Amino acid sequence: MREVLPELLRWWEQGHSIGVGTVVATFRSAPRPPGASMLVGPDGTAVGSVSGGCVEGAVYELAQEVLDSGDPAFRRYGISDDDAMAVGLTCGGILDVWVEQMSRETFPELGEVAADIEAGRAVAVATIIEHPDVQWLGRRMIIRPDEEPRGSLGSPRVDAAVRDDALGQLALGHNATLGYGADGERRGEGMRVFVWAFAPPPRMLVFGAIDFAAAVAKVGDFLGYRVTVCDARPVFATHSRFPAADDVVVDWPHRYLAAEQEAGRIDGRTVITVLTHDPKFDVPLLEVALRLPEVGYIGAMGSRRTHEDREERLREAGVTSTELARLSSPIGLDLGARTPEETAISIAAEFVADRWGGTGERLTARDGRIHHTLEG
Repeated sequence: MREVLPELLRWWEQGHSIGVGTVVATFRSAPRPPGASMLVGPDGTAVGSVSGGCVEGAVYELAQEVLDSGDPAFRRYGISDDDAMAVGLTCGGILDVWVEQMSRETFPELGEVAADIEAGRAVAVATIIEHPDVQWLGRRMIIRPDEEPRGSLGSPRVDAAVRDDALGQLALGHNATLGYGADGERRGEGMRVFVWAFAPPPRMLVFGAIDFAAAVAKVGDFLGYRVTVCDARPVFATHSRFPAADDVVVDWPHRYLAAEQEAGRIDGRTVITVLTHDPKFDVPLLEVALRLPEVGYIGAMGSRRTHEDREERLREAGVTSTELARLSSPIGLDLGARTPEETAISIAAEFVADRWGGTGERLTARDGRIHHTLEG
């Protein structure tokens, strides 16, 4: 929903009803992830995408029916056995789409949710998309950390179970469809709840204000990270040199990282790139980084010789083999990169592969499905 939120909010504020189709689950090589949405506005305008073009027409028609009837609908789209070009996914994937009407009456909390998203505050929206009792369909609950939920899905048992799980999805930053019994039983079946987890953007911390850092910051910004460039040298750590960075910090890298951890601003989605390849900066920094309880990726730039020297210094500082195993060094995948921009792509390719369980191999050399599913 995030990518279509401005248009959705504009129509909502004007008092219109909007048809909203959302991918709630995918199987095999579906082109869009859970949470991707398409709107059908009051003037018939379509905004957004649920499949990259394969089933948009069918979802558009379904959204118009939902707008006319007011009743939500659930559809599964997959490849047609008889005709691969029929309504379905020619890529061979399968996706589940939930279509509902949104308005001030059906979703009065949308303005507050949009304000949370804009401010970078964590918020989850849980919606019942499948239930034996059709009266439960479309019920919604708003979940925020350290607050009581807004709304109810139907019973205290359901609300408690979904709240706990939605907070887990927020911590991961993943949208997901969750399954329960009809009254929220953990081992039951019959009810499915889709959770939009609007977590703040993941962070990318770039240490070392060098030319490669500018390219890495640009790629990080493109991928949706909140990018911070940090260096102890004020002459190099300037906003004019790193226009793609959200924050440029002048501080000793190890001190800054320790303070961010203490403040609770480092989590399992955080990407740390150490580009200084200067032991007086990167050894103290990596001592802190490799001992963080949660971090998504830690990579350090340098030649093989630099890596060996750095590893020896870290061992002398008491860093264990288990801790060192968390380090990607030399940083990046083997793309044959030469320029800062090519190197940035190499680095990004590595942490994207880490996040989704990719191998870095050529797809043409592999069999089986293209898209990986992140566990947890």
